[in-house]
Amino acid sequence: MVGLGCGGHSRLGMAQGKSEAEAADLVRHALELGVTFVDTARVYGTERAVGQGVKGRREEVVISSKAFPLDKERRIFAAHVERQIDDSLAALETDRIDILHLHGVLPEYYERAVEEYVPVLERARSSGKIRFLAISEIFARDPGHAMLPRALDDGHFDVVMVGFNLLNRSARERVFRRAIEGDIGTLIMFAVRRALSQPEELARLCAELEKEGVFPAGTLDPDDPLGFLVSGGGAKNVVEAAYRFCRHEPGTHVVLTGTGNPDHLEANIEAIEKGPLPDEDLARLEELFGAIDFVSAN
Repeated sequence: MVGLGCGGHSRLGMAQGKSEAEAADLVRHALELGVTFVDTARVYGTERAVGQGVKGRREEVVISSKAFPLDKERRIFAAHVERQIDDSLAALETDRIDILHLHGVLPEYYERAVEEYVPVLERARSSGKIRFLAISEIFARDPGHAMLPRALDDGHFDVVMVGFNLLNRSARERVFRRAIEGDIGTLIMFAVRRALSQPEELARLCAELEKEGVFPAGTLDPDDPLGFLVSGGGAKNVVEAAYRFCRHEPGTHVVLTGTGNPDHLEANIEAIEKGPLPDEDLARLEELFGAIDFVSAN
């Protein structure tokens, strides 16, 4: 259930100045803690660190990576994806990538991306370079999941990466239901981002939602909007609540957690391994945020 995310705001700590060697050490630490799923991408710049971190233990790990379907001029070329797959294999120092995503496909590019790139992925699978075909959305720009339902219905993909959190659970009906019916794997991103890890950002976002009339004025504590998740003893903190919310959603397979800090990683794993939130907290969250499909919490 726990996947080490190597992108996001941390990129294994490399976004905050940590070295590739330190990032590889974090990957090793994750494996020692029992993590067997690692998600990276060419554009993250963390594939080499992942390759170093799993060296000698490759058979224990499912590696997920991604090829960005547009070049710098935002043109679609099949050769661009073929080259990225080969570059990823070299950086990861492996002979196969378990799950290869078309990375961050917006709705307006979906049809062309499928036409141009799915044949490339199929050839790569036939040659043994990849095992499973996948696609990821850009949740911050497509928070209502306009693209993924098309991908789920088309039957090309074995796995999807989807944004889902307690502030925007619109994937519940638009993505998870279809994924369950089609026996398609789901990787959950955005379980915890800025708005769910930084109290001031959460307060700002909830104030905006209140101003827009999403819920009545005075409904939430302006200084601690989700404090009810903690005060009743349901969770230790908001971050824990956010991970547990995603972990126990029907249709969730892997919850990604990204960090550059070993202690932070251990705390996140502990949170994901805990039980579901109390029913009364889930009901309150549904009442407050159940209709929201336009924020990502990024």
